[in-house]
Amino acid sequence: MTKGIAVKRTSTTAGLLVALLAAATFGLSGAFVKPLLEAGWSPAAAVTVRALIGGIVLAPIAATALRGKWGALWLARWRVLGMALIGVAGTQVVYFAAVQRIPVSTAILVEYMAPLLLVAGVWVVTRRRPKVVVLVGSVVALAGLVLVVSPGGTGSLDVLGLGFAALAMVGCALYYVIAARPSRGLPPVAFAAAGLLGGAAALGLVGLTGVVPFAATFTTVDMLGSPAPWWVPLLIVGVLATAVAYAASITASEMLGSRLASFVGLLEVVAAALYAWLFLGENLSVPQLLGGLLILAGIAFVRSEKTEPALVEPEVALVETRVEPVETAKPA
Repeated sequence: MTKGIAVKRTSTTAGLLVALLAAATFGLSGAFVKPLLEAGWSPAAAVTVRALIGGIVLAPIAATALRGKWGALWLARWRVLGMALIGVAGTQVVYFAAVQRIPVSTAILVEYMAPLLLVAGVWVVTRRRPKVVVLVGSVVALAGLVLVVSPGGTGSLDVLGLGFAALAMVGCALYYVIAARPSRGLPPVAFAAAGLLGGAAALGLVGLTGVVPFAATFTTVDMLGSPAPWWVPLLIVGVLATAVAYAASITASEMLGSRLASFVGLLEVVAAALYAWLFLGENLSVPQLLGGLLILAGIAFVRSEKTEPALVEPEVALVETRVEPVETAKPA
């Protein structure tokens, strides 16, 4: 019994480490996409190429992981389609539609309220109120998120822009739900590769229809204070902030479940702020640092609820069914 508890704890710890890797690599995207945007790339074009590069990088690894069991892709076709259309393409499109109408910080704040949406969704579906530690963790993490993104309070907010941001929040929540679904034999890296390639195709089609601006320039860009070919930041984003990030995030979601993985995903915002400070020279304020600590505290609260049943319930069952062996086994 003790071994089973240790395995559960180790699995959660490993999942948290993978989720931290996902947040750290996802956070790189802002610092390295910004030079492309400043050079004339539209957000949709940058994201499309980013997803395509990520999918291509993961494709040979995915083929090796599948070991010829291509039927696993067919069995998971609806999950793959959901990841492509919602997790990769749809959420990105509505987010960019939001930032065209409202401040970026406000759009990020609304989108990253996805963990709270997941908590509320489970509450409604199961009709069971989340434990106090989850509710406290949600409030603490939200307070930290507000401090990190520092949403602007000036000017009137566009209702349609807020609506797009809310759709991005729903898409973000659904991403974690889809990522956490049972794999049915499909390796996470293969799922990530298929989702990215499908998402790139969907984004490309959206760009061709003209629903969102789709433009790219193939000149040198200003990256980290020095001129660089346009493909350098794209390669960094495609490999690290897309291929590695999506594969790690999906793996972590399968290990931790959608709720805990989504809370750890809030650290992506903290990582983005740190990278902007390191690479772009943007200010990193004391409230932002405090916000990062509050997000960590919120994750700790949610994790305590996640691990508590695994640590308590087996011991309760042991006492109820084997009272005498437990008592005699105790050291004198």
